[in-house]
Amino acid sequence: MTQTYKIGVLPGDGTGPEVIAEGLKVLNTAARKTGFDYELVHYDFGGERYLKTGETLPDSAVEEMRQLDATYLGAIGHPEVKPGVLEKNILLKLRFSLDLYINLRPIKLYPGVQTPLKDKGPVEIDFDVVRENTEGLYAGAGGFLKKGTSDEIAIQESVNTHKGVERCLRFAFERCRGRRRKKLTLCGKTNVLTYAFDLWQRVFNKLAAEYPDVETDYAHVDAICMWMVKNPEWFDVIVTDNMFGDIITDLGAMIQGGMGIAAGGNINPQGTAMFEPIGGSAPKYTGKNVINPLAAIMAGQMMLSHLGQPVAAELVERAVMQTIENDLQSMSAGKMGMGTTEVGDRVAAHLEDL
Repeated sequence: MTQTYKIGVLPGDGTGPEVIAEGLKVLNTAARKTGFDYELVHYDFGGERYLKTGETLPDSAVEEMRQLDATYLGAIGHPEVKPGVLEKNILLKLRFSLDLYINLRPIKLYPGVQTPLKDKGPVEIDFDVVRENTEGLYAGAGGFLKKGTSDEIAIQESVNTHKGVERCLRFAFERCRGRRRKKLTLCGKTNVLTYAFDLWQRVFNKLAAEYPDVETDYAHVDAICMWMVKNPEWFDVIVTDNMFGDIITDLGAMIQGGMGIAAGGNINPQGTAMFEPIGGSAPKYTGKNVINPLAAIMAGQMMLSHLGQPVAAELVERAVMQTIENDLQSMSAGKMGMGTTEVGDRVAAHLEDL
């Protein structure tokens, strides 16, 4: 019996609808070629709807998304909406409500993509970052005292639970076990953040005993940033907390060739998941057919892998690599040598021919 998946589509703001359209084009080709079915559920949440109705993301939609196999997100962010409104009430609400406690970011340089790192190539830049996605400084714990006065105090607390830390670390160990090198690096700041990362280190050490086939080490976050630039080949899987993960994954995007190829997943391994290009809504490029859709297509590739379609995922990745090698002049918006829709057409055509 053919497997049918129920996938939510949330194109969002700016160039989000443009890149998601190309991702869906490739998804359709992959489904036909490898023999699975899917049903799309469309959502229009984002800046335009908020400006018209004042609504961000109703609880009823969250409950509906909870029943989906995955959600495909374009981008959230509108120049006419105050920063934080959409991000907090759509993105963070989905992460917390659906308990998407893993953020997975592959940092992989493909042949033909330029990196700013001298003498580094695809062999050296190929690792994953596993970021805890629902706790830490993003949990929203804290507040103000005497706000608006010269004596104002602002407190933002990092929340780290044993359960939250352990499940994130266990996902990272399992992810690492499936890779070639099987080396897991804990990224923290044990010399300063002595409470939070004491917990991370203790749980990390405990789990390491359960995974004797995985090599483990530790590095401070500032050292991680240095070594990602100087020796990215040292890393296989990096696991870290919410804030540090947010920072180092953007650094990772740059060394893998920029936002045009960077994709990520927000995952509940026991529930649903949400996949997205990480470059944002890029409003200055909206409607110009110049934005690079490969990050969105690779987000779809990650979604296929998560849904249990490894053959389709592999074929999409190979088609993207062929497009980079044979068709693109640059990964940058407006410099690709073709438009957004044509890039999607090329990926779909290469996929069809594989």
